[in-house]
Amino acid sequence: MSRFLTPNAAALPSTVPFTGPEALERRTGVPFRVRLGANESLFGPSPHAIAAMQAAAADAWMYGDPENHDLKQALAAHHGVSPAHIAVGQGIDGLLGLICRLTLEPGAAVVTSLGAYPTFNFHVAGSGGALTRVPYRGDHEDPEGLLDAARATGARLLYFANPDNPMGSHHPASVIEAMVANLPETTLLVLDEAYADLAPPGTVPDIAPDHPQVIRLRTFSKGYGLAGARVGYAITNPDLALAFDKVRDHFGMGRISQAGALAALADQDWLDQVTSRTRHARDRLTAIARGNGLHPLPSATNFVTMDCGRDGEYSRKVLSEMGARGVFIRMPGVAPLDRRIRISLGDDPSLDIVEQTLPLALKAAG
Repeated sequence: MSRFLTPNAAALPSTVPFTGPEALERRTGVPFRVRLGANESLFGPSPHAIAAMQAAAADAWMYGDPENHDLKQALAAHHGVSPAHIAVGQGIDGLLGLICRLTLEPGAAVVTSLGAYPTFNFHVAGSGGALTRVPYRGDHEDPEGLLDAARATGARLLYFANPDNPMGSHHPASVIEAMVANLPETTLLVLDEAYADLAPPGTVPDIAPDHPQVIRLRTFSKGYGLAGARVGYAITNPDLALAFDKVRDHFGMGRISQAGALAALADQDWLDQVTSRTRHARDRLTAIARGNGLHPLPSATNFVTMDCGRDGEYSRKVLSEMGARGVFIRMPGVAPLDRRIRISLGDDPSLDIVEQTLPLALKAAG
């Protein structure tokens, strides 16, 4: 290990939170027939966004606007806030890393759910934070348990996703609003709303944009279908939004991504179409699960999590057997959540493949 690393960095494993489908294909030498494990949108981005990115490619010799001015203006208008309330970054993952850099020193207390989005934990570990993990309550994150842990530890950060990944569940807006009202004074709520564009009505809470203890995170990766462009943004009070300028990569947003996000945001008709197709795919994938004796959880996202009715070892066998048949899916990684598998939504041809392969995988898993 290099002697130039900090003690914290030297103690960390050299790993990534997720194994990508590309890495799995390299291991097996066989390409996947369908990619339904990363919660990407198989419905794709708006044609207007594609055209805007194609046009911007000719100007890729230039850096993107380091202030993200046009995108911040458009996002502010879309959400009814001022541009000073918006910070733009390289997807929610990138923003989570910046939040940890801004707020955590070694040993700072952080609270999250046991089994929740592991990229947040990755960034906390990189900053030397001390994680407390609260078990899920059934198929949902536990707001009261998280608040109790935040009070007990004096947590600097509390991470909460609504709708949730990996379960696909959600809490109504009133639950989140009550959570905000009961935050300890020491705690900043990191509210991950990656799937908010696809969630049922009544999911998105009403939180004052100037609230000093809440930072909301949104993305163009899900409903807008731009996962590969890496565009996310924070909605928070102007002091916190401005603080991102202390640590962010000012040329981190490329011109192509900026142009694609701006055009995608302007095409709300496309988002409406994606939302409609998402509902259809949810219903169909739910029916496929039930037809194979699995228990599909109600989903507020672009994936359906299915309880296999046994233990994590069995679910891992199902995952492996699906992969062996060319279908990339994932599963929660922490017991007892790991008795489930998780399949992203897709178009009908993709779901045809799931319908054909899932019974074979279940039979092979025993």
